[in-house]
Amino acid sequence: MPVTMREVAAEAGVSIKTVSNVVNDYPHVRPEMRARVEQAILKLGYRVNVTARNLRQGRTGLIGLAVSEISLPYFAELADAVIRAGQEHGVDVLIEQTAAVRDREIEALTGARRQMTDGLIFSPLGLGSDEQDLLEVDYPLVLLGERIFDAPVDHVTMSNVVASRAATEHLISLGRRRIAVLGAHPWEQMDTAVLRVRGYREALDAAGIPFDPALIRSVKLWHRETGARLIDEMVSEGVGFDAVFALNDALSIGALRALYLHGMRVPEDVAIIGFDDVQDAAYTTPSLSTVSPGTAEIAETAVTMLMERIAGNGPTQPRYVEAAFQVIPRESTLGRLGPA
Repeated sequence: MPVTMREVAAEAGVSIKTVSNVVNDYPHVRPEMRARVEQAILKLGYRVNVTARNLRQGRTGLIGLAVSEISLPYFAELADAVIRAGQEHGVDVLIEQTAAVRDREIEALTGARRQMTDGLIFSPLGLGSDEQDLLEVDYPLVLLGERIFDAPVDHVTMSNVVASRAATEHLISLGRRRIAVLGAHPWEQMDTAVLRVRGYREALDAAGIPFDPALIRSVKLWHRETGARLIDEMVSEGVGFDAVFALNDALSIGALRALYLHGMRVPEDVAIIGFDDVQDAAYTTPSLSTVSPGTAEIAETAVTMLMERIAGNGPTQPRYVEAAFQVIPRESTLGRLGPA
């Protein structure tokens, strides 16, 4: 039979109310009382009835995560990290895919699913950068990404400009001067691609390397096949390059394949670095240098912020957090790292 709260109270020598306060994480419990209850819970193997607790608190025990495309490795790994962070907080995650379509993103913000969840973590790509008013919702919301700034909600993002500058500086430090960029969005005023190209240009300027527009390659979708196609285009056009900064790892993996098919050695002829540090990056041949944007930190911070808003104990003003990044050099820039 399941262990009851009454049995925990008897084991700890406290009232059922005290056990309830500890289980529901009420702050006004003396440390010694909390310790006694927690020891009794561990000893007896008591399990919280999450469904009953959520009903008492008027909650569903679900949070939402709305992203553009789960098939992209970054978003798949982000979703996994959000699910794991949610489990730590005792909630499950309902995942929604918007395909970066504005109407579907608005549906994610306003549709019937919001009645099923206690809050939403939202990564928009289709909404305009000036549509902050659409984020003025009556439920807890945490924003991800770089599409919209100055929103009236908590926001967790990446260090896109600084990280991209560091990635480009890594290539420059290896003597590369003709550095192509894959995945630019010149039609946008503000998004991830714009910020990453900005960091790239800052690195060129600091090194005194002239900017060549022919090295900036634009494509809407950051997929493996589009990365390969952009390499094909540069080769067919006779554009010379000795390095590639791809704005995500999917583009990098496609580019790596295309370089191989064109007989170009990596990194001897062309060094390549990506962005996102997805798991596949460590297992390509050669392994892919990349930028780790702090995916786990982004997920954990977003879930913690959301749970604080759900509990009603977050700060009055919206918070803005930029996750730490790390450049991860591997074989695609440094050459063979393992035994000969």
